[in-house]
Amino acid sequence: MILPLEEAVGELVHDGDTVALEGFTHLIPVAAGHEIIRQGRRDLTLVRMTPDIVYDRMIGAGCARKLVFSWGGNPGVGSLHRFRDAVQNGWPVPLEIEEHSHAGMANRYVAGASGLPFAVLRGYNGTDLVGRTDGIATVECPFTGELLTAVPALNPDVTVVHAQRADRAGNVQLWGITGVQKEAVLAARRSLVTVEEVVDELAPVPGQVLLPARVVTAVAEVPGGAAPSYAHGYYARDNAAYQAWDDVSRDRDRFAQWLDTQIAPVGAADSEEQVRP
Repeated sequence: MILPLEEAVGELVHDGDTVALEGFTHLIPVAAGHEIIRQGRRDLTLVRMTPDIVYDRMIGAGCARKLVFSWGGNPGVGSLHRFRDAVQNGWPVPLEIEEHSHAGMANRYVAGASGLPFAVLRGYNGTDLVGRTDGIATVECPFTGELLTAVPALNPDVTVVHAQRADRAGNVQLWGITGVQKEAVLAARRSLVTVEEVVDELAPVPGQVLLPARVVTAVAEVPGGAAPSYAHGYYARDNAAYQAWDDVSRDRDRFAQWLDTQIAPVGAADSEEQVRP
C-alpha cells in the first residue's frame, strides 16, 4: 500500500505505541520522525540502536516516555542534549531509559523476527548494565552448562525504516549499510517504509536487501527522507547539519524555535531535508 507520509503516519503510529525508527548511520528515517512530531504523538516507547538526532528531536518535542537503546549520542559531535535534559531534568517530560549493547539490541530484533521469546548471546559480562537493566538475565546452556546472557525479543508495534526504492506493488529494495532494518521490520506488528523513489521495476543491485510487500504495511515516497543522514546512491551525509544540531539542541529556547520553524504547522515541508548534490 503506497500512501502519502502524513496519511501513513496517521494510520500506523498511535499514542502509547512502541516505535522503532531504525537505520545505522545510513538510511535513517528522519522525515518520518519529523512527521510523528508534527502529528503530536505522545507516550511512545522509542526503540533504536543509536538514538541519533532524530530521537533527540522526538524526545525534545515530548513524544517519548521511554527510550530503549544501545548508544546515545550525536555521531562524531557529542551529546544529545534534549535526551540528556529529559533524563536529568524531566524536560519536557520525564524519560525512562533501558540501555543495552549493540549486540544485545540486534539479537533482540532477530528473536522478534524469528518468533522466539528471547535471544541468547555471549555479552554484557563485566558491564554496569547487568543488574541495572530489566530484561538482561542469565541462562545455562543445557548442553555445556555454560552461563550465557538472555535478552527478551523486541516486537515493536510499528517499525519505520527508510530505503532507496520501492515498486508500485509495495516491494522494497535497500542496499549499502543496512543495519537491522530487515529484522526490525520482520519483528514488528506494523511497518512503514519511506523511500527515495517508487519505480516500475526494481533493478538488481549488489548487496541488496529485498522486503516483499507482504511484510510491509505501507510505503511512502519521500525523496531526501533520510537527510541529514545519507542514502547510498542518492546523497551524502550532511556532517555540517549534525554539527549545527549540537548548538540548537543545547538550549531549550533555540530548540523550541527550531520546532516552530522546521516542524510546524501540520503538513509543512522540512526545509532542512533539501538534498544536496
